[in-house]
Amino acid sequence: MKNIKTWSTPIRAEAKKYVPCPLCGSTSFVPALTCEGFSFVRCNLCSLVQQNPQPVQEAIENRYSGHSSQAYLEYELHNEIPFLSLQIKGLEDGGFFKLEKQFLGTMAPENGNRAEPPLVLDIGCATGALLEQLRDRGWDTLGIELCSPAADYARKVRKLPVITGTIETADLATASVDIVLASHVIEHVNNPKAFVDEIYRILKPGGYFFVTTPNIAGFQARLFGSRWRSAIFDHLYLFSKRTLAQLLIDAGFAIETVVSWGGLAKGSAPTLVKVMADRLAKWLNWGDVVLMRCRKASCQ
Repeated sequence: MKNIKTWSTPIRAEAKKYVPCPLCGSTSFVPALTCEGFSFVRCNLCSLVQQNPQPVQEAIENRYSGHSSQAYLEYELHNEIPFLSLQIKGLEDGGFFKLEKQFLGTMAPENGNRAEPPLVLDIGCATGALLEQLRDRGWDTLGIELCSPAADYARKVRKLPVITGTIETADLATASVDIVLASHVIEHVNNPKAFVDEIYRILKPGGYFFVTTPNIAGFQARLFGSRWRSAIFDHLYLFSKRTLAQLLIDAGFAIETVVSWGGLAKGSAPTLVKVMADRLAKWLNWGDVVLMRCRKASCQ
């Protein structure tokens, strides 16, 4: 049985440094996954799986510049339709569109015709396909994207407001965003704790954060081990539902919904087996990818 790994920038020599576990602060690790040219360790205290030593921030930024940035843009454009479909399905499972009715309903004339539509921020928005959809549904939209060509595409082709950089460098106002989306981003950042803390800061009281990431405790990860499709060079952290939940709770979030999907990757098993595995993984919540919807407290 084969597995097909997710796209990643080429493996390269980079400046790295050892860091304490961002979830619990421990400096004690044991080997977890040995891949071709890189590896992951598991924290002895909280079990968060991570690359350590970590590439420094400048090295991460360099992965999405030059030739790699153009390759990433082409990859995103080639896969826009299936990626968008998966994002929409994930948001639907997480209850986004039920919340949308509430947020956009406040703009109805009988409710005083709210002056401005609610603001949704998509971190790692790539070419802006999802933001374009949400804008057309009535949202005020903002994107953040580290890859300059992808951000340029979203601005020029889709006419979207997109900041090139990271959530930490965007310097958004405190309590200024209604909903934050981050799909397949948190596993790429050097410091997921700082990432989540910054999202909590910029959300309005009662605002929502939808975070999607590979699930190392899922069926597929357990089956394939180091050959798992998400055990790639660009993923600095591999969360389980438990470690991701702890990170969010520590930041102050209340977790409202946890959903997962994906039993077997396309091409890794006969179609009938894949369909059955996908259904079972979603039903048991053992999926390859996990989405958590969490909320900032209404009173601060």
